[in-house]
Order: sequence, then C-alpha cells, then structure tokens
Amino acid sequence: MDYKLLVLDIDGTVTNSEKEVLSKTRDAVIRLQKQGVKVVLASGRPPEGVYPVARILQLDQHDSYLLAFNGGKIIRIRTGECIFERHLPAHIPKRLWKDAKEHGVGIGAYREGVILSGTRPDRYLELESQISRMPIECRENLEAEGNVIVNQCILTGEPDVLDRIEPILYRRYFHEAEIFRSEPFYLEVSPKNVDKAYGLKYLLRILDIPRDKMVCCGDSFNDIRMLQYAGMGVAMKNAPREVKMVANVVTENDNDHDGIVEVVSRFF
Repeated sequence: MDYKLLVLDIDGTVTNSEKEVLSKTRDAVIRLQKQGVKVVLASGRPPEGVYPVARILQLDQHDSYLLAFNGGKIIRIRTGECIFERHLPAHIPKRLWKDAKEHGVGIGAYREGVILSGTRPDRYLELESQISRMPIECRENLEAEGNVIVNQCILTGEPDVLDRIEPILYRRYFHEAEIFRSEPFYLEVSPKNVDKAYGLKYLLRILDIPRDKMVCCGDSFNDIRMLQYAGMGVAMKNAPREVKMVANVVTENDNDHDGIVEVVSRFF
C-alpha cells in the first residue's frame, strides 16, 4: 500500500515518558516529510501544547496540520489558519463545575490562551498547564462567568476517583458531549460526536487523500476511533489492551524506544 499520510498522537506515541521527542523519531519524521509524505499531529492538547512538538518535527516547514482538542480544532501550521472548530455548549462548563465540586475533583476549561479553573488547581491540572503551556486562571464560581465558550473541559483527580465518576458523567452528558479518558488522571469532555476521527474526515477531504492511504498511530483511549477509521491503525506497545485490540498492528517497540521509527520503516 502506498500510504500518503501519517497521523501521530503526541503523548505516549511521538513523545517518550518524559514528554520528549527522541532524536531517531524526530529524524525519521523529518525525513518522511522531505519524501513528500504529509504528517499530522492529532492530540487532546490545545494548540499551544502542540506547536512545540510540531516545530521539533519541522511540521512548520512543510504544509502540515494539527488536530487539537481531540479533533475539535484544526490548524494549518505554516499559516496559523484555523480551518475547523467546534465548541462545547455554553452551559456544560458550568454544570461540570458543579459536578467537580460535588465529587471533589479538579476542573479546567480551555479558553483561548488560558485554562479557566473552577476549583483550586490540583497537581494534575498544574501538570496539564505545563504540558499545554497555558496559564491557569482561577475562578471561584464558573457559574457566574456568563456564557463560557470553550473547546474542551478536563476533570482531574486520582485515577480511582475518576474510575468511579466516569460512568456517572457519561450517563449525564451522553446526549450533549463526549466523555473519555486520555490519561488515568484526566477525564476529558469534548463536543458531541467530535473526536480525532471526526476531525480527520474533514481534513482528508481538504487534502484529497482517501482514508485507506492514511496510517494513524496512538496509545490511548481517545485514539481508538482514529485507529478504527484509519487505513492502517497502529497501536503503540505501551498502549492499554483495549486500544491494541482495535488496531491493525501493534508496534514491537514502545514510545521510549522509538516505536514511531518502526512505523515509518515498515509502512513508508
């Protein structure tokens, strides 16, 4: 198969456990772009958290795109043009704030350039701030904010607590939003029917590339639909069993040992 597009999740896929891009992975992705293959970063991160990785991989030097907020926002990296965007209904961040207070977890709402926090930031929200390179602005009462127009919200807390409340919130917001885990300590809330596969469908039409010419790589639950949609879905060795089960292929090497180099060598 003559694949024309490589889609990469960031955390746990193109970066190692220290959130770094290994040199062999960087060189393989750059070499692939020089050969004319397009590379897309598809992440749950906001754009501010994707740009540093995009620059390391030199996506800004090629006509490349990023999918931020799990497909809720698509940006042409070279020009900074936003070509697609979806927001959560304005009432949902306020309701989630009440849920977070009730269950004793943290909450952040992504607004342009900032994370609004409706609770005292815990260590997981502070970690997200560092990764996404967005400052936290604390609000004592998100309900008093008026319309809260954001791309995505995130609930943060101990994994066992999020395990308990995830099914509760799923039932509560099923008809209005997507609820999923990106990390054991992150529970993300995105616009209904918007995920990485949804964003990629839109992008493929722009690029005029059929889905069977696309290789997608990921390691987490928010990558499942993307892997199912791809012509070739590749799960990283470090992915959970549920993610590996939906993939066409599982890498022999994990993200700490240049698993993406293996993908480039095998399929391109």
